[in-house]
Amino acid sequence: MPNEPDRGFHPNFAEMHADTAHIKPLKVADTACPLNAADPDRLPVMETFYSLQGEGFHQGKAAFFIRLAGCDVGCVWCDVKESWMAEGYPVLSATEIAHQAALHPARMAIITGGEPTLYDLRALCQALHQQGFRVHLETSGAHELVGDFDWICLSPKKFKSPLKSVCQQAHELKVVIYHRSDFAWAETHARQVTPACKLYLQPEWSRRERMTPLIIDYIQQHPQWELSLQLHKYVQIP
Repeated sequence: MPNEPDRGFHPNFAEMHADTAHIKPLKVADTACPLNAADPDRLPVMETFYSLQGEGFHQGKAAFFIRLAGCDVGCVWCDVKESWMAEGYPVLSATEIAHQAALHPARMAIITGGEPTLYDLRALCQALHQQGFRVHLETSGAHELVGDFDWICLSPKKFKSPLKSVCQQAHELKVVIYHRSDFAWAETHARQVTPACKLYLQPEWSRRERMTPLIIDYIQQHPQWELSLQLHKYVQIP
């Protein structure tokens, strides 16, 4: 197994994964967002790490990942439920995060979560752009976007529908396929994005052996879609 790169800001990441059954998603009123309105320069950071993007249009490319803490969507099959909690993680300035990112050679920064659109991300985007980064956002689309993003990956969830405004801004639509019925659900959201938006179907990891052949068959019949695999899990990197 390859050596895992150092993760930033939270030294006990492995211990945190030991028990997640008690973790519940945040309950956040839409009127409460962004959660950092009082101090938009500061954000709760669960972890940062340097790896390869494993999914979607940019899979295989080196990137610096910024995983913000806090999520109000709460997917039952989420593989990072520790990110649902907003408290208990370091609260860092945009400049601190950007300086950490700049220690690595790639100039792609991916803001993920949790649900990063719970926060005002303008200061973080500005700090990353000043360091020469392209700023990518991974979101369920549950909240309005507040930031200057170079690439927006929309991955809608049934637990909280994406906003139409976010659908119209997405560069990439990535739908996780857990059940046969999810194909129709994917098409519903494909009708909400722009014609230029890239379309991806991705098997839910625990059901990949069953769902991947179905996805392949579906794409062969509907070639506007492409296959996204969680490449990072196959090659055992973060």
